[in-house]
Amino acid sequence: MSSPDFYFTIEKNATAEYKDRGSRFIAYVYHINTINEFKIRLADIKKEHPKATHHCFAYRLGIDDYNFRVSDNGEPSGTAGRPILGQIDSRQLTNVVVFVVRYFGGTLLGVPGLINAYKTAAALVLQTTPAIQKPILLNYNLQFDYTQMNAVMMIIKQYNCSILQQELQLFCSMDIGIVKNRIDEVLGKLNDTGNISVNKI
Repeated sequence: MSSPDFYFTIEKNATAEYKDRGSRFIAYVYHINTINEFKIRLADIKKEHPKATHHCFAYRLGIDDYNFRVSDNGEPSGTAGRPILGQIDSRQLTNVVVFVVRYFGGTLLGVPGLINAYKTAAALVLQTTPAIQKPILLNYNLQFDYTQMNAVMMIIKQYNCSILQQELQLFCSMDIGIVKNRIDEVLGKLNDTGNISVNKI
């Protein structure tokens, strides 16, 4: 089976709230690209809700199935992080983190009640922000002489490539993301230009 050319994520951050027997579950969803961005968001959430009983979360990054993390943050194992991740996955989203902050209301909800509360809070927040489709990019490093800059930039613009980083001197180095389903065309054009070193990152 061929791997997909697109993935789904969100563009707009959102928040939602769910209440059950006095406990408040405040959910936040953010678009993230890196684990570092997740850590910054987590620190912000903890700063914003220092008195919350629990700061639970789940995130998924990238398009392989292995880059995710869940946390029950003191709730019974499997009652918070997994149900949150289940909602992210049911919408086939990636590069997304959902936090659910709980303020305990005095009544124990039990394992089924907790699973339902975290799942519902995550579902509510994900319903408030539209999913968007983005092309999968394959990253390549280009090395070329500065005199070829115009030719390289024309190809990049023509095929909607992303410039990830660049060092432009007499000899240039540029990391670009090429839309996966245009990869053969782009590499063909770059090779036709001549004297450009193209290497997959």
